[in-house]
Amino acid sequence: MALDRMPFMNTYVDNITEEQAINYIENCIINRKIGHVITPNVDQIVRIERDSYFKKICDNAELLLVDGHPLMWIAKWYGKPIKEKICGSDLVPHLCELASKKGYRVFLLGAAEGVAAKAAKILEQDFPGIIIAGTYSPPFGFEKDEDELQRINTMLKESKSDLLFVGMGVPKQDIFIYENMHRYQIPMSFSIGATIDFIAGEQKRAPRWMTDHGIEWIYRLFCDPKRMFKRYIIDDMKIFKLAWKYRKG
Repeated sequence: MALDRMPFMNTYVDNITEEQAINYIENCIINRKIGHVITPNVDQIVRIERDSYFKKICDNAELLLVDGHPLMWIAKWYGKPIKEKICGSDLVPHLCELASKKGYRVFLLGAAEGVAAKAAKILEQDFPGIIIAGTYSPPFGFEKDEDELQRINTMLKESKSDLLFVGMGVPKQDIFIYENMHRYQIPMSFSIGATIDFIAGEQKRAPRWMTDHGIEWIYRLFCDPKRMFKRYIIDDMKIFKLAWKYRKG
């Protein structure tokens, strides 16, 4: 696991910069070390509190990189400031740039049918020379179908990829990586949520100024109130109670 790992609330985080994270990831690729990268945000910290399996997955990740200004603010309140916010949607393009320069092979797994392939074409335009070793959008319920899981694992292993970006939502993407990464043997796997959709243009990211001020959630709530209301207004508000709990504890 990475250097500078420290306890944080109900899990751990790697208190490193994005540049340090990218260097560490490349070192893992070079040494063919299999690992899982997660960028926990408020929603995931809240989930960890009630989901012991998800906590186990996070605690055993190769890298845990803080995604979200609220967690940065909490860390500062604890007197243990985080060096840099690192979200998957920013990290993935930087890794694709690295891959295009170094010849690392990339696989996109997840999103709706055809979206990963669309994202791949855009990445090929944005990063000339990048090797997209494959794309696949698994069918609904694939995680309960051993034949489909075997098919996916075979596909991934035969792709000889170095970087696997998995966008299936939390916790499905995390469970898949945790339970299968030693089967498909790609060095570094990333839980990236909606990033494939962002790259493909299927979803729009919040304006940079909103992201920089920690209010991206308002944009996402406005764009999809039916789906996001419970997450942001009910579930994620529990972070205040958890922040106090772990400050005292």
